[in-house]
Amino acid sequence: MIIAKSSSTNVQRELIPAGTHIARCYSMIHIGTVEWEYLGEQKNTDKVRLTFELPFERKVFNEDNGEQPMVISKEYTLSLHEKANLRQDLENWRGKSFTEAEVKAFDISKLIGVACSVSIVHKVAKNGNTYANIGAITSTPKGTSCPDQVNESFEFNYDDKFNTEWLATAPEFLQEMITATPEYKSCTEQLNSVVETIKQDLNLSNKMPF
Repeated sequence: MIIAKSSSTNVQRELIPAGTHIARCYSMIHIGTVEWEYLGEQKNTDKVRLTFELPFERKVFNEDNGEQPMVISKEYTLSLHEKANLRQDLENWRGKSFTEAEVKAFDISKLIGVACSVSIVHKVAKNGNTYANIGAITSTPKGTSCPDQVNESFEFNYDDKFNTEWLATAPEFLQEMITATPEYKSCTEQLNSVVETIKQDLNLSNKMPF
């Protein structure tokens, strides 16, 4: 489990209908190493979050944009171990097992833009609210097409897509998870160091030579 703050609200959001839906992955967020507790023991797990749009389940979120696909996310441990949930979902999605070579160098950002089928299940939480979750991911049925992608493709990682502007507007629970990770802290320290170096260089260049 991932420990997060309990919400002060108890508002039931409109749920994606339970069942199997055509979907397309459009976002990959590398959350980073999350600390959690299991049976009184502290553990650390590298997490990634995939988000899917469901083109046949539409709703008006903003009057200016008209109807848009409903979306749903699923978090995984960033691992392709043979028992990892990510590996099981990906193998069902692509319809074949990973080779040992693929396991060593599979870039999950390649999933962005790829269509699939998602099985949505409804579960009741301790606060009494019912939530829609992705139970399984498989390939799209033969002969079934997925409409063109609506949401813009998005990726957040700690290598070449460390987007602080996006993070400032992300949901609060996601901000809290990401900013608590060692990967985030390391990236911000490096950025601060670069900014400080640039400031020092500018100060030196602005000094009179006599």
